[in-house]
Formats: sequence, C-alpha cells, structure tokens
Amino acid sequence: MSRKAKVIRRLKAAVEYIRVEALGGVLLIGSALLAFAMANSPLQDAYDAFVHLKIGPVDSHFVINDVLMAIFFLVVGLEIKREVLDGELSSVKRAILPGVAAIGGMAVPAILYVVLNQEGGNLRGWAIPTATDIAFSLAILTLFGKSVPIALKIFLTALAIIDDLLAVLAIAVFYTSSISVLHLGLSFGLLAVLAVLSWRGVKSLWVYLIPGVLLLYLVYMSGVHATIAGVLLAMVIPMKGKDEDSDSPLVTLEHALHPVVSYFILPVFAFANSGVGMAGFSLGAMRDPVTLGSFLGLFIGKQLGVMAFSWAAIKAKVAELPGGVNWWQFYGLAVLTGVGFTMSLFIGGLAFGSGEDKELAKVGVMAGSLASALLAGLVFWGQRNSHLEED
Repeated sequence: MSRKAKVIRRLKAAVEYIRVEALGGVLLIGSALLAFAMANSPLQDAYDAFVHLKIGPVDSHFVINDVLMAIFFLVVGLEIKREVLDGELSSVKRAILPGVAAIGGMAVPAILYVVLNQEGGNLRGWAIPTATDIAFSLAILTLFGKSVPIALKIFLTALAIIDDLLAVLAIAVFYTSSISVLHLGLSFGLLAVLAVLSWRGVKSLWVYLIPGVLLLYLVYMSGVHATIAGVLLAMVIPMKGKDEDSDSPLVTLEHALHPVVSYFILPVFAFANSGVGMAGFSLGAMRDPVTLGSFLGLFIGKQLGVMAFSWAAIKAKVAELPGGVNWWQFYGLAVLTGVGFTMSLFIGGLAFGSGEDKELAKVGVMAGSLASALLAGLVFWGQRNSHLEED
C-alpha cells in the first residue's frame, strides 16, 4: 500500500471515529439528563431499583461499572496501541504536543484538588478532575460543524487517548487496595501465553477473546480493578493483518466494539452513575472540599494545565499548533478537556466507594463538566461567527 493510500485510509478512519464518538456523546448527554430527572422525581425508586438490580450473585451496578467498563477499557487499549504504532502518536513529533497537553491537563487539576483537600482527608479523589470524556467533548465540537478544523478534532482525540492512558496508570497504581500475588501471577502468565501467540502470528480473535474472559476474572481476583484487564488484553491483539490490504485483528475488533461502547456501554454507564438526588442538596455542598476540588479541577485546572504546558512547548519550539488552528480555537479545546464526566465519575466511584463523598464528587464533576462545556461552546460560537464573517 502506497504512503498516500495509508494517509487517506488513516484520515477516513479518524473521521469515522469522530462521527461515532460524537453521536455517542449525544446519547451520553441524554442518558445523564434522564438519570438526573428520574433521581429527582417520583421515579426515584424505579431508578434505584435499576442501579441495584440483582443479577444472580451480583447486581447491575457491578455488571455496568466492572464488566461493561472492562470492555470500554479494552477499546481504549486498542485505540492507544493503534495510535502509538500507526497513528497520531506514532512519532515523537506528532506525540509531543498532545502528550505535553495531557500531562499538564492531569498535573494542574490534581495539584489543585490536593491543595483544597489536604486538611479534609479526602486525598484519594485527586485523580477525579484529571480525566476528559472524549465522546462528550467531540459531540460538542461537532455542533459547530466546519468552523472547527478537522485537525483540532484529531488533536483532541490524540490528547484524550493519552489522557486515558494516564488514567489507566492511575487506576492501576493508586486505586488498588490489596494484591493477591497468586492471581496476579496467573494473570501475567496467561498474558504471556497470549503475547507469544500474537508474536507467532496467530490472527484468530477468538484465540484472544475467550482467554480474555479468564484474564478479566484473574485480574479482578488479584485486587487490581477489573477494567485493567481490558487494557492488558488489547496490548496482545495483533496489529498486523494477513496482508497490507486487509484489516488487522486489532482494527477489526476496534471497529466491532467501538459502536457498542459509544452507543450502549457509555450511555448505560452515564445513566447508572448520573442520578444525583438533590432533595438534601444545599449550596453549602458546593463549598465542600471534595465538590470544590472536583469542580475547580475540571473547570479551571484542566484548561490552565493544557494551555500553560502547550504554550511552553510551542514557545520552546519543540511543538507547534495543529495546522489551521488558531490560539482561540486551541483555548476552546483546552476548556473542553474539563468535560470529565464518565471517566471522572468512574474514578470517583473507585476513590470513595458508595459513601457521601462519592455523591459530593458527582456534584463537582457534573458542575465542572457543564461549566466547561458551556464556556467552550461560547468560545467556539465566537470563532464560528468570526469564520462566517471572514467568508
């Protein structure tokens, strides 16, 4: 396959990815609004019954937050591997700016959260405001059509993928309570077998997916969060197809699962985790360190970190703005990274379990994500008007 054909194929794949994520983002928003409405209406009991519905020995909350999210993280892992080997992160030059932006977008919100919570004993929530919801963010960008350069959407995708990788590392390192050495050893043993099969050129997806279920169980029993199994499994799925013109097992699996994740898994997760009851809520709750740290970390910390680190990298001439993107558009993107939503809610659940602090974190996450979405919308609306005047 020629270099030009590869570039065209990569661009088409990026456009399709953005389309699916954007539509998934719309479903995500609708699911969250429905959950919030039900939790604050006579349907609250029905909502609670769904969230804690017994399914054999477990409940729906476990199935959604552990099993379904493991599939989500499998797709995240596939995206990370593809982008690193043959995408926007496949060279140092391409990866520098989104990498620097993602690091800034993680470091500053975390520091801000820690500063606000250092006396409250709730430091476990430091990672809550460090995440970006790619589906929600791309859905907002898509609202502004051609006034938003495709390069900016691709850049946001690359940034969010690195952001997801950092979140995975945080979950594995900081949100694992106790370790079963036996189960962890068996997990890595099984992973090693699958890696050898991949290296030997075995292309059948079932050879990896069926043992992947066992891997999920072993990782869960090891004490590491079950979602990490999805990322680990993705690392051994073969990237190369039978020939240059055929899709690889990785691409085939990603294309099959991406719509399922965007149109079903994430909306269901949003529905199950966005039902914040406001009956006992007061404005005083917004002053709670957990709520304030989550809110300001997303709304202020994310945009400050992304902008400051990116500006420094560009001024140092180790990176440059994406083609056709101006600083106002880039600032809009930086604000948009504060839409943490699903990933922030997920990390909040890991940090605080099911206590009051989890509900306070939810309020902060939803307020911070909403404020970020509104401000980013205003910035892009202004740029849209400027774009129309220039035309």
